[in-house]
Amino acid sequence: MTISSARKHAGPGPATDLPPVPEPTFAERTRTLVYLGRTASLSTLSRKQSGFPFGSVMPYGLDDRGRPIFLISTMAMHTQNLQSDPHASLLVTQQDSEDEPLGASRVTLLGNVLPVPKAELTDARKLYLQRHANSKYWVDFEDFSFYRMDVVDMYYVGGFGVMGWVSASDYDRSQPDPLADSMAEIIQHMNADHKDALVMLARTFAHMDSTEATMTAVDRLGFHVRLKTPEGMRGARIAFSTEVNNQGETRKVLVEMVQHARSQIK
Repeated sequence: MTISSARKHAGPGPATDLPPVPEPTFAERTRTLVYLGRTASLSTLSRKQSGFPFGSVMPYGLDDRGRPIFLISTMAMHTQNLQSDPHASLLVTQQDSEDEPLGASRVTLLGNVLPVPKAELTDARKLYLQRHANSKYWVDFEDFSFYRMDVVDMYYVGGFGVMGWVSASDYDRSQPDPLADSMAEIIQHMNADHKDALVMLARTFAHMDSTEATMTAVDRLGFHVRLKTPEGMRGARIAFSTEVNNQGETRKVLVEMVQHARSQIK
């Protein structure tokens, strides 16, 4: 996987002379966000009111290239819209985001939503049911069919001031972050049991003093914290001392970083 510095507009944090902290690319973050999601907002082009977008709540599965798979009924308005014009967008938002929703990550995928080819239906069915087991009760109804979005472009927003386009080819070559399935547990554990350690890590590695620190995101290269400082709420990213690939490695690196931070206290 590649590493990039995020493109940013002016953000809420203070300017510093510190070098950029390595982060996953927008393509990797998009792939991770879509992987973690289960339900999104699908916008199709209305047949009734030409040119107007028509929004629908849409559960989805994913194939091995990260393309969304839908199980939809011919009676649904969005299906009728797609049969008339396959152009659509899918908005996937960060799950369980707290506080300010505009600070959460989200991505809009643009593409053509078409029926899954007959030769690929078995795989599509299996992948979809892995995510939505209850669909087994209606998956074989005659009016339901599998559709798939062939993504042509996407726009990623990583919170305040972090945004940019992601090409379909970059997305296709990326994989979900190795911590994707455990990041929620890591964040919950750190915020519940190690808030003092987060304050210490922010002081040592981000050079920011705070009275309270909350981990808001984590990936193989590092993590984000939201800090309560005398100047107000601030955000910071802290790099891991070494890249991690699973929950056990993450715990080991965090323990080592906390030990280092404590050794710096005079």
